[in-house]
Amino acid sequence: MSVASANETITVPAGDGGRSIDDLLSSISASRLATFHQCRLRFWFRYLSGIVKPKPAALHLGSSVHETLKFWNRARWHRRTPSLRDLHDAFSGAWSDLKESEPVEFEDEDGEKQTGWKLLETYFRESPIQPDERPEAVEVSVEADLSAHGLPRLIGILDLVRPGGRIVDFKTSGKTPDPEQVAHTTEGQTTGYALLYREATGHAESGIEIHTLVKTKAPKLIVTALPPATEVQVTRLFRGIESYVAGLEREDFVPSPGLQCASCQYFNDCRRWS
Repeated sequence: MSVASANETITVPAGDGGRSIDDLLSSISASRLATFHQCRLRFWFRYLSGIVKPKPAALHLGSSVHETLKFWNRARWHRRTPSLRDLHDAFSGAWSDLKESEPVEFEDEDGEKQTGWKLLETYFRESPIQPDERPEAVEVSVEADLSAHGLPRLIGILDLVRPGGRIVDFKTSGKTPDPEQVAHTTEGQTTGYALLYREATGHAESGIEIHTLVKTKAPKLIVTALPPATEVQVTRLFRGIESYVAGLEREDFVPSPGLQCASCQYFNDCRRWS
């Protein structure tokens, strides 16, 4: 498969870097579905082209924070209470390991790293989760068979499940989130998590929480509590997956210019697309 640009044709060698359409049609994740509906050409660049781009510093920061929260959650699952020093060491180790495994675009690495740790300090100080609360599950890979609906397997990882079946997802953001916008923009992801939880446990989730760490001058923690997924939301998710399948089958990879382009890794590649 190839995409012609004004200056060149980018060709995807078989089995060299990029994944095949057949592979991407065999299963679906919330992140792939969101990328496809945000911009189909960006989806092509990210999942099919085989083009490797340095990771933006903001994503590296978010991944390092996520790994540290995973360490904290797993420690509580094992009934351990890590010290702040333990958590800082986990954060520093995650920062270094992730940087070694994938190139990152930094303008001020020390500043980004300090920001990441300040976010975590804020989280550990203000989290609604008590240090002695034992999770129901941490970082569990789950899948749901949707073949009865004519759809691919749904796959995903649940960051955290609190006692009683309350699903938690962690995010970092550069601005304070609006609760209604969070509910809307994360609906596909949270509904997918609900289906995965139901498949794994045989019963419905009690609710969903989005824990957003905000990178303001004085870091903030915003917790958005959402009710269990509704049948209407499940239907909307299924229609979104149907659109994904149809788009991949007809190789519909067109750009969707908008405000999101300013932070896209593939901006220059997209400008050459034709």
